[in-house]
Amino acid sequence: MRLLFLAVLRPHTGNAVTAERLRDHLEAAGHMCVLRDAFDFESPSDIANLITAENLEAALALHLYRGGRLLQGHGIPFGVIFGGTDLNEDANHKEKNEVMGRVLEEARFAVAFTEAMKDTAQVQWPHAKGKIFVQSQGIATIPNANFNWNTFLQQSEIDQNPDNLYVFLIICGLRPVKDPLYLVDAFSEWHQEEPSVYMVIVGPEVDPVFTREVKDRVRRAAGVRLVREMCQEDLHAVVKSCFALVNSSVSEGMSAAILEAMDLEVPVLARNIPGNSAVVEHGVTGLLFSNPQQAFLVLCRDSCDSSRSETVRETDVARTLLSSSSPSDFAQCVAGYVALKTNNARFRVLQAGIAFISSTVELRL
Repeated sequence: MRLLFLAVLRPHTGNAVTAERLRDHLEAAGHMCVLRDAFDFESPSDIANLITAENLEAALALHLYRGGRLLQGHGIPFGVIFGGTDLNEDANHKEKNEVMGRVLEEARFAVAFTEAMKDTAQVQWPHAKGKIFVQSQGIATIPNANFNWNTFLQQSEIDQNPDNLYVFLIICGLRPVKDPLYLVDAFSEWHQEEPSVYMVIVGPEVDPVFTREVKDRVRRAAGVRLVREMCQEDLHAVVKSCFALVNSSVSEGMSAAILEAMDLEVPVLARNIPGNSAVVEHGVTGLLFSNPQQAFLVLCRDSCDSSRSETVRETDVARTLLSSSSPSDFAQCVAGYVALKTNNARFRVLQAGIAFISSTVELRL
């Protein structure tokens, strides 16, 4: 089948990586897939011309509003995959909400990455209940074996012994919804007390105005670094070498960076929002935080205390996890994090089969 696949393809963003991965799976399933950037098209008429020129038989869109709205009225069957911003942000705008509702009326099927996303979509558009399916993302990590961590640190102006260094990594496009500045002050204060602690933000400059704000704040924040986007292989090598991956987004669909960190056996600290809590089970597959001045900072400080033996830490883990029930309990946060750092192999994310989507396309179209 000849398929059109629309997605937002800003280089080095989660959407672009996910779209390319889905394209590969669709082609591996025997389909011919034309992947195009939704931002390259101003109106559905532009899509109509492409469909005719490429003799396309069906279509798929990643992001209900940005891609889905361009697929209406062309006489070919199509499906949509929820992104995150469409459900968490665009759905709050009346006009966009109505447009997305009409897209779902015409779509043959819709795919949500989590049950929470499905529930949100069904509340917003009850008429689509029978056509929304849940399939988690599949991920693949391919860290560059030749990547030089010391060189990366030098280029990032981190002049510390790598053996006694704690790099907390945030991977995101620079836009407000990712909120990379949420923890800047907390990390800067911590770095001034413990110079071996750094927060490094890696990602493309998506929003020019917000990018200027980020650069200005980082420039004035001790212990915080901003690094331009890099290829996937190098980025995975950075994740593998860091102390922990941090996600501080205001909203998420399903964070590929979190899944990739889990696959690389790197602890995950994530802001407690629906998209993250659907992936991270607090104290089991990662840690969820809500307040950078309280639970998160105490958690980090204790986890970096090299004076405590692993035996003592493991004892604390058992004692605290048995006695604590609240995610905001400081002791539970600390013990849970240490457990992740010392025994995180059991938390490897299961590779989800994206083949489901290709089979759904084939069956539903």
